[in-house]
Amino acid sequence: MFRWGVLSTARIGRDHVIPALQDAGNGVVTAIASRDLAKARALAHRFGAPHAFGSYEEMLASDVIDGVYIPLPTSEHVEWAIKATDAGKHVLVEKPLALKAEDIAPVIAARDRNRVLVSEALMVTYHPQWLKVRELIADGAVGRLRHVQGAFSYYNVDASNMRNKPELGGGGLPDIGVYPTVATRFATGREPVRLQATIERDPKFGTDIYASVKAEFEGFDLTFYCATQMAARQVMVFHGDKGFIEVSAPFNAGLYDHHRIELHNRDHTEAAVFRFPDTRQYRLEAESFARAAQGEDVPVFTLEDSVRNQKVIDAIYSAAETDGWVPVG
Repeated sequence: MFRWGVLSTARIGRDHVIPALQDAGNGVVTAIASRDLAKARALAHRFGAPHAFGSYEEMLASDVIDGVYIPLPTSEHVEWAIKATDAGKHVLVEKPLALKAEDIAPVIAARDRNRVLVSEALMVTYHPQWLKVRELIADGAVGRLRHVQGAFSYYNVDASNMRNKPELGGGGLPDIGVYPTVATRFATGREPVRLQATIERDPKFGTDIYASVKAEFEGFDLTFYCATQMAARQVMVFHGDKGFIEVSAPFNAGLYDHHRIELHNRDHTEAAVFRFPDTRQYRLEAESFARAAQGEDVPVFTLEDSVRNQKVIDAIYSAAETDGWVPVG
């Protein structure tokens, strides 16, 4: 069994990832670390973890874990990913790994010198619905792909929430803009060449709360918007000359809608629905990571892929400051 340590008591860990780590068939949470020992002990007790630490350094120095999951604020991801690898631990770090693509280079260097696995937690790349979308596109189910359309939004005006604190790496693009970009890249196997964008910022928080993006890939375009102060919505559509694929809940299936994709032909005379009941994408992510860390040849989201995805986000911010197209990378 892969022995997990969790670095902090953040909500995404408590509500989503720690239960998935415990649910996984090849891993167990053995330690929780917090800067507040009482919080670490409380969370460890809740999930039955035998060890609690009052500092991150103390847990990383221990021999009771094989790897760590890091759900700290975005601004701390790079620092603690490097410290964990230098302690000889495998690292699954919450997205976004970094706020600029160039900041990932030191993490790659730390991974290589310590010979451990480091991966950004983009769980959608492990979901069978996205494997199916990729398969359908590759098999020509929509014909020539011409356009991809996406949306991801929620409503959050809580001033205490890290997503509304720029000093912690808050903002819509780091939090959810990564998903339409990674889903398109993952499903098509292609990279954007250039893009244009507009961004709206909250005058009080200073974070980006709305972004509208048009990205040009070789052979097709991607348009999407993401927002942190709009009604909750998720959708991705892959539209070709023979048909289109619609993913109803592309990023949080089970919360926004069912695990379902629909394939329609050109004139809507035929349709196929693919369902994926009881799919637990966080569990699939945890199991794949543990297997790869233990030496199995299984696909995981690589740091090199993190760099490519972050370059898209970097380009969106740059494009919003101009009136024209900006190259990606």
